[in-house]
Amino acid sequence: MRCTKCKGTASIELRRHHSAFCKPHYLEFFDRQVERAIRRHKMFAPDDHILVGVSGGKDSLTLWDYLLRNEYNCTGLHIHLGIGDYSDNSFDRTASFAREREASLITVDLAESYGMGVPELSNALRRVPCSGCGLSKRYILNKEAFDRGFDVVAMGHNLDDEAATLMGNVLHWEVGSLARQQPALPSNRDTLIKRVKPLYTMTEREVAANAILRGIDYVEEECPNSVGARSIVYKNALDDIEAKSPGTKHGFVSTFLDRIRPVMETSQEDFDLRECTICGQATTGEVCAFCRMWQQARAKKEKSSKTHG
Repeated sequence: MRCTKCKGTASIELRRHHSAFCKPHYLEFFDRQVERAIRRHKMFAPDDHILVGVSGGKDSLTLWDYLLRNEYNCTGLHIHLGIGDYSDNSFDRTASFAREREASLITVDLAESYGMGVPELSNALRRVPCSGCGLSKRYILNKEAFDRGFDVVAMGHNLDDEAATLMGNVLHWEVGSLARQQPALPSNRDTLIKRVKPLYTMTEREVAANAILRGIDYVEEECPNSVGARSIVYKNALDDIEAKSPGTKHGFVSTFLDRIRPVMETSQEDFDLRECTICGQATTGEVCAFCRMWQQARAKKEKSSKTHG
């Protein structure tokens, strides 16, 4: 297998691009694709202060690495979720990455800051862990960005993530979620910070290849709570289709973004956003979903403690 560009020995084949690249030309290709996505969607300017959500996995560390190498003004934010060894290992990888690159890192411990880690939250609510985890991460990223004066929140979602989310939203006809699914979600209120996904055109395999070739040490194990998650089911289904028809994932997402989402966005009613009476963050109701969830969890935990006390 020869590199499409220099005809040397290729390190990776990209069937959806009908190409193969050696290490230097693959890394060049990867950076060019990410920069193209940033420019196309005007994700951020060189002088914007960017908060990067960093889990310790390949996607978020790859994104942070890219931004640091290209001298963007960025800071990492790691949320310790309290999921046993998995969270400890994730934090260790994140902290090590930051130290090696002398990068700024903010850490929020969910249990210390809010009273419970993800397992306790899940038990209190009697919901699957991913439900409370996802809401908590989105809320904390936005709140920390707002409180600390950041202009943009950047997340490491890749093409596989976006395609799986899109499939789930289509199968369940989540019209509101479909209208909001885009690589750069602008701020529509002072307390809602702009959110961007610079890796949205790169597959999970392509991001992993970049991380390995650049020597990025990341957590390889999947979150133990992801077993049986619908997103994994959707990813596996899309992988099967992609294997038979390379480029399907990209076509699915890009066609939606170019042709369908604009129509859905214009048909949506404007939401009357107000400040949450508890935390002050933007919400459509009196109390935001995050605060409602944590009020409910704390009340159930307290009731359980009294019952078993």
